[in-house]
Amino acid sequence: MMSLDNTLWLAGIVTEAVVIALLIYRRMWRLLPLFCVYCAWDLLSNAVSFGCAHYFATHFSLYIKTYLIQTIIDAALQFGVLVELSWSVLRPVRSALPRYAFVAVGLLILAIGLATWQFASFAELAQLGANFRFIVHVQYTEAILRILFFLGLAGCSQLLSIGWRDRELQVATGLGIYSLVSLGIAMLQTHQTTGTQYGHLNQFIVASYVISLLYWVFSFAQKQAERREFTPQMQNMLLAVAGVARADRMALARSNSEDGQSRRNP
Repeated sequence: MMSLDNTLWLAGIVTEAVVIALLIYRRMWRLLPLFCVYCAWDLLSNAVSFGCAHYFATHFSLYIKTYLIQTIIDAALQFGVLVELSWSVLRPVRSALPRYAFVAVGLLILAIGLATWQFASFAELAQLGANFRFIVHVQYTEAILRILFFLGLAGCSQLLSIGWRDRELQVATGLGIYSLVSLGIAMLQTHQTTGTQYGHLNQFIVASYVISLLYWVFSFAQKQAERREFTPQMQNMLLAVAGVARADRMALARSNSEDGQSRRNP
């Protein structure tokens, strides 16, 4: 009989395959191509890990090295997904924003991620090996960043003119549900001393991921809501921020140019 761990793991793989099928059916690669790539990568990595579980059980050092590489790729893709979601939310005003706005969005999320990294460490992590400590630290940082993104997007949904039928908020909600549960349980696991307790808590993490996938299945099975325009107040605020940033950049460039001329013509 298959263990509960393997049952949950296999359920996640099957549900991920259904999510990808719906992404293809709804042609979501046009709206969120990087999210589609992330889902395909997650399915592939989970399927390979499931198939190689017995081998990794007897080659733990190889498992840790493989898991480390997987964690780094996963973190990079999740960062890209958050940038992509942010840029997609700004669709109604993107044509009026400066060309560097996409880079600015990425730098803002990167700055929040770096700040999160600083306080996403716990004393208990010092007891782990270097590679495993890095993996857990990255996972904590990812979870906190996803939670902040979800709360920010949901809290500003009225200002951003998005609702629960918009793909951006649906994706963020699925990530947020899983992250809230996984972060809370991961913090509990750092205080568990027995393997049985640790294993049971890990089952809750996998179950929460399956629930998030089922939420995506339910959401993506429905047609996407037509994107609403921002309110005039929100449009004016975003354009004003972009205008100030553009004016500062032009002033800095002009200042540098004048300094260069003054050095050439003392």
